[in-house]
Amino acid sequence: MPLWTCDSSGCSKEMKSVVLDANWRWLHNGEYTNCYKDGDFDTTLCPDPVACAENCHLEGNSKKHYKSTYGIKEIDDGIQLNFVTKDKYGSNFGSRIYMLDGPEKYTMFKLKNREFTMTADMFFMPCGLNGAVYFVEMDADGGKERATASGGSNTAGAKYGTGYCDAQCPHDMKFMEGKANVIGWNGSHTPPIGKWGACCAEMDIWEANSKATAYTPHPCSITGPYTCEGIECGDNSKEQRYDGVCDKDGCDFNSFRLGDGTYYGRGKKFAVNSRKDVTIVTQFITEGNTDDGDLIDIRRFYVQDGKVIPNSNISIAGVTGNSVTDKVCADMKAAFGDIDDFTRQGGLKAMGEALNRGMVLVMSLWDDAEANMLWLDSNYPPNEDPSTPGVPRGTCLTSTGKPAYLREKYPDARVKYSKIKVGTIGSTFGSTEDDDDDDDGIWDDDRRLQEIHV
Repeated sequence: MPLWTCDSSGCSKEMKSVVLDANWRWLHNGEYTNCYKDGDFDTTLCPDPVACAENCHLEGNSKKHYKSTYGIKEIDDGIQLNFVTKDKYGSNFGSRIYMLDGPEKYTMFKLKNREFTMTADMFFMPCGLNGAVYFVEMDADGGKERATASGGSNTAGAKYGTGYCDAQCPHDMKFMEGKANVIGWNGSHTPPIGKWGACCAEMDIWEANSKATAYTPHPCSITGPYTCEGIECGDNSKEQRYDGVCDKDGCDFNSFRLGDGTYYGRGKKFAVNSRKDVTIVTQFITEGNTDDGDLIDIRRFYVQDGKVIPNSNISIAGVTGNSVTDKVCADMKAAFGDIDDFTRQGGLKAMGEALNRGMVLVMSLWDDAEANMLWLDSNYPPNEDPSTPGVPRGTCLTSTGKPAYLREKYPDARVKYSKIKVGTIGSTFGSTEDDDDDDDGIWDDDRRLQEIHV
C-alpha cells in the first residue's frame, strides 16, 4: 500500500505494507490444536496468562488468505475491506489492519503541525457499519519489548499484528504485554471479554458509513499502551465510564449532531455526497504553527469533484465554530449536558502530546455489538427524546445496526481507502508525483480556504 509524504516542494511516494490484527489470526499449539475456539481459550494450553503465551502461536497469512479468508485486497493506490467473507472454515466479519514500516515495525506517524489526507469510497456502507481510519498510540514493535519487561513472551510483534489498544480500553484483546487475557475470560459475552483492558490515546480521523460521519480526538491521562484492570478501565457495565484513564466519549465533530442535516449523506442534496469518492483532509494546528507548539485546533475539509468543501458550521445554541478546539468541545459538552471528560483528560494539549510521540495508522471495517453504531448514525442514547440536543447523530433507524441483521442483509458491504498522504500544512492534496499539474485548481482553492479560515 502506498504512502505519500509531502512538503512545499511536492510529494514522494513510498510503498508500505499492511498487517492483520492478531485477534483475527488462528491461534494454535504449533501444530494443529486450537488454543482458542468458539470464543474460549483451551484450558489445558491456557491455564494462566504466561503459560498460554508460551504454549500458543499466532499463524501467519499469505496474501491469498488476506483476500479469501479476511476480505482484504489491494486496489489502485490503496486497499479494500469487505464486510463478510466466507471460506471452507467459516465466516469472517470485518477486519482491522495496520500500516507497517518494514517487516518488524509499524509505521509511526507524528502529526502535530501536519495534515493527513486520504480518499474514501463509502458507497457500499449502509447504516450500522463503520469504516474507520484512525491513529492509536501502540508500540512500534507491537509490544515485544514491553512484554519482555513485564514477564510476558510476545515474540510475534508487529509482523503478526500484536499490541492493539484504544481509548475504549477494549477487554476483548486476547493478549496484552505478551500475556493471555484468560483471567475472567467470558466467552458468552459479545464480544468475549477478559479482566484486562488495552488503553491508549486515540485520534479518529474518519468513522463513517454512507449516512453519517465524525472525527474525534480521545485523549488519555496515561502515556503509550496501558493494561488496565478495575476502575481504571472505565467499564460501562460497572457504571465507571468516566472514572477510567481515557476519554471514551471524545470530542466528536459530527455535522448532523451539530445541526447541519444536509452536509454529509447519499445524494446530490448533500454538500459531501457519499455516493462518490471523497478526499478527507485533517489538519493538526499548533500554537505558533510550530512543531513544538501545543495542539490548539483540528480542522477538517473535503475535496470532491475538484472542489474544496469547507467543514460545516456548528448551528446549535451556545456553540460556534467549524473545527475541534478546546472551547468548542467544552461548549458542546455543556450544550448537550454531557460530562466533559475530554477536558479532564487533558484536552487538545494531551492529544497533541500523543500525536507528537507517534501513533500507528489503523484501518478497519466493523459492526457494533455493544451499541449497534447508534452513537454514530442514529439517536443515542436510544431511550432519550430525539428532540433533545445532542441525541440525534444521523438519520438511520435505531433498529438497523444489529450485527446479526447487517451480516445477513449486507454481506457485500465494503469500503475502500486510498491515496493516503501526510505532510506539512497545505501540502497533501495539491498534487502528487503521478498527477503533476492536474490539481492546480484544487491547490488554489486550498490556499483560499486557508486564508478564509484565518
